[in-house]
Amino acid sequence: MEAFKMQKIVTETQQKQAVDALKRLVSKPSVHDDATVSETTPFGKGIDEALTEVLAIAKENGFTTYKDPNGNYGYAEIGSGDQTFGIIGHVDVVPTGDPNDWDHDPFDATIVDGHIYGRGTQDDKGPTMAAMFAVKALVDQGYHFNKKIRFIFGTDEETLWRDMKVYNKKEKPIDMGIAPDAEFPLIYAEKGLEQAYLVGPGQDDLAVDLQGAFNAVPAKAHYNGPELVAVKQALDNHHFQYENDGANGITVLGKSVHAMNAPAGTNAVLRLAIALDDVFPSKPLDFLGKLFKEDATGTNVLGNIEDKQSGHLTVNISSLKITPTETRMQLDMRIPVTVNRDDLIEKLKAAVAPYDLHYEAFDYLAPLYVPTDSHLVKTLMATYQDLTGDDTQPQISGGATYARTMHNCVAYGAMLPGTPDFMHQVNENWELQSMFKAMAIYAEAIKRLCVDDK
Repeated sequence: MEAFKMQKIVTETQQKQAVDALKRLVSKPSVHDDATVSETTPFGKGIDEALTEVLAIAKENGFTTYKDPNGNYGYAEIGSGDQTFGIIGHVDVVPTGDPNDWDHDPFDATIVDGHIYGRGTQDDKGPTMAAMFAVKALVDQGYHFNKKIRFIFGTDEETLWRDMKVYNKKEKPIDMGIAPDAEFPLIYAEKGLEQAYLVGPGQDDLAVDLQGAFNAVPAKAHYNGPELVAVKQALDNHHFQYENDGANGITVLGKSVHAMNAPAGTNAVLRLAIALDDVFPSKPLDFLGKLFKEDATGTNVLGNIEDKQSGHLTVNISSLKITPTETRMQLDMRIPVTVNRDDLIEKLKAAVAPYDLHYEAFDYLAPLYVPTDSHLVKTLMATYQDLTGDDTQPQISGGATYARTMHNCVAYGAMLPGTPDFMHQVNENWELQSMFKAMAIYAEAIKRLCVDDK
């Protein structure tokens, strides 16, 4: 990439404001919490507090704000016109895992060596604040918008996207927009997302309760059950790494990545399941230990599923629960854009049936596609290329962003090429200089799309 051409719209003032706002947002532990769900906090108190905070930040900076009375979403607007340009982010975050694994408190944003640490700094509180204060910079510079610019704040992105279903039922569609929740240069198509359960008979001689987010490869799997010595020996035989926890058993170790990149991770739940399968007779465990193994492309189960446009199928098994009555595992699949989803599910059902497992649907998101020759994509791409000198072409992704919930909307940033991916991981952080570059790109792109000549 050539030297970044930092334009003069965003100043150090807006950069500092964005960082201060991000610190405020990170301080709200906005993880889905069933224990605090109510009629006005549909996804828990922490998420609602983050939604209230982001709306307060927006109002302080000149936006008019609205909060859904039932707490599903909020939005902040500035500008005027017949059209609406949407910027769609989310304030909810994935769980932190064991806070002791973090070098800094995940909910107290800390700046160290030019990086800001905290849960949500990359996904998606940091990018949302970068975009908001890019718009604020345009206002401060005296630009006038020819469209309404609406920031839409989601609250259920990391789970079931119920917030956007409510939003789209209640609100008019945007005319065009971006979701700052991925990477530059631009994602014009996203794979289909299938989340489901595989369910089979339970076991009397083994109890396991390994829970995790659908969309993250689990980095740890704890076990303190029967036949512990034999399980440890099986792990040793497979050369799987684990820690001894004394009287508390063992913790199998892996490497967490986002589920869309599952082949790049090391799945601790799968590794423990493979070892358990060596010790305990069980058809559902045989599925994991003898068929699926550690193949996050699903090839062992489904054959080679890929297309030229979007690459290979990815499969993440992120939880395993075994009780006397049931074995249940959760499945996250990112389906290539040209693959027929119904055919794939039928193939999966047939593959798991010999292991006494059946398929239970949980959630499905259809693919996204916006033509690369559209005004939106061409303008966003030209902006990115003009400021960075990078001629990388627009991409297709296995990730799922809120862009696919909106009309004429694409994922645009905020991660630059080469930015280490800490989304959903311990010690999530974002380099401040990268954040400031993203702000510059957003400001210039929104100026080109939403501003007449000054």
